[in-house]
Amino acid sequence: MKNFVAVALIVAIAWYAYSRYQRTYPSIQLVEVASPLSAPIAGSFKCDGRTYCSQMTSCAEATYFLQNCPGTKMDGNNDGVPCEKQWCN
Repeated sequence: MKNFVAVALIVAIAWYAYSRYQRTYPSIQLVEVASPLSAPIAGSFKCDGRTYCSQMTSCAEATYFLQNCPGTKMDGNNDGVPCEKQWCN
């Protein structure tokens, strides 16, 4: 019976400490942040036949072309990030 009381006391103390911790340090909530690689407003760029990084003027433009225009040659390693050596590093 002594062992049961001791275990119950330890569990009660641990529960109390955990509940105090939760009130002091609430859970971290993940917030979605816009990435610099995310596509800009659709009206900013248009597919006009350019396919290479040397024809782009920014990472945003290269990302738009990669995501929206056919036949681009800007993602050599196929990781979804275009022009890593020039614009999106």
